[in-house]
Amino acid sequence: MGGEGLRVLGAATATTAAPDATASDGRDRPHALPATGLTLTAVAGIADPPRPQAHDAVALARAAGVTVKMITGDHADTATAIARELGIDGDVVTGAELDRMSERDLADRIEDIGVFARVAPEHKVTIVRALSAGGHIVAMTGDGVNDAAALRAAHIGVAMGITGTDVAKEAADVVLTDDDFSTIVRAVREGRSLYDNIVTFVRFQLSTNIGAILTLLAAVLTGLPTPMTAIQLLWVNIIMDGPPAMALGIDPPRGDVMSRPPRPPSERILNYRRLTVIVRAGLVMTVGTLAVFALARRYTDEATAATMAFTTFVLFQLCNALAARSEDGPVLGRFQLRNRTLWICLGAVLVLQVVAVQVPFAQGVFDTVALSAAQWAVCLAAASTVLLAEQAWRTGRARSAHRRAGGRAGS
Repeated sequence: MGGEGLRVLGAATATTAAPDATASDGRDRPHALPATGLTLTAVAGIADPPRPQAHDAVALARAAGVTVKMITGDHADTATAIARELGIDGDVVTGAELDRMSERDLADRIEDIGVFARVAPEHKVTIVRALSAGGHIVAMTGDGVNDAAALRAAHIGVAMGITGTDVAKEAADVVLTDDDFSTIVRAVREGRSLYDNIVTFVRFQLSTNIGAILTLLAAVLTGLPTPMTAIQLLWVNIIMDGPPAMALGIDPPRGDVMSRPPRPPSERILNYRRLTVIVRAGLVMTVGTLAVFALARRYTDEATAATMAFTTFVLFQLCNALAARSEDGPVLGRFQLRNRTLWICLGAVLVLQVVAVQVPFAQGVFDTVALSAAQWAVCLAAASTVLLAEQAWRTGRARSAHRRAGGRAGS
């Protein structure tokens, strides 16, 4: 029965002397049954199957680089059967075997153990500490009073909200209101998506600001007039720091968010690679804006050239918002269509920029003049270079990584 995942309950009888006392409520006070001499009368198998969604949740966690280990008080055979049903692989170790292991032995075997059966509360703490010592970030689930110590020892203690005791809830960092393991996996997905959105937001904002600073600084150093006025810079900050930036902050999860390994805990949002991307985007904006400005001054009047530089820089931000949404793969993949809010915001910004340039009343406010369709096309072509540069860099990096991998395989 245990091998089929059933909890086995045995019933036995014994003959004892008649009770010699009666309780105050009139009931007989029975003697304790002897530990030996019992007659087995029945064996019952109690099924406590895992929830249907648990298997898929474990598989999704494994794909995300999260290792799931089962810790239970059940018999080893029962625990093994349930673990196999859930897709949890690895060795099976009992609490008695843990008692015989040294810390070194447990550290050597902990990676290969998938199921801990017949464990006591102190064993749970030992397991958590062994995993933590191995460099893992440990999340521990529990619902009973005896789980409190392990919940406190883990990096993330997760208590059950329905069946959990008050002691367990107080000791935990997170309380599951539905007692469903798959909720933890969904939380991992949301957490990774939130981190990605923070990175996207920071990358977009900093590259915009660096682009503006470098554009003005480079214009001064090269002897060009200031390409944008104060009101135009304020306009850029208002329309780009507002709706598009907020839309990037609510970007839906990418399709590969649960197929990537966990990031190192020490990884910074602004690491060297991301700072390089931010500065590179700012430089592309600077070169593109000033190139349009310089060429327009040669072939048109000063007001038209300044308006084209202003428009080019705004369009750069629209393209940069798309480039900032991902760090790998195609810049303009199918995922770009998933954030409807972002596209609405980008469309609104484009309309507002057209109004600022083409509508006579707005021209007086923003110091702009109307542009022809050809001039708008020049501005858009220049702005698209931030997408082309980002895609070229990603392609080159991917090819370099492929060559390095091929070299290691060949050696």
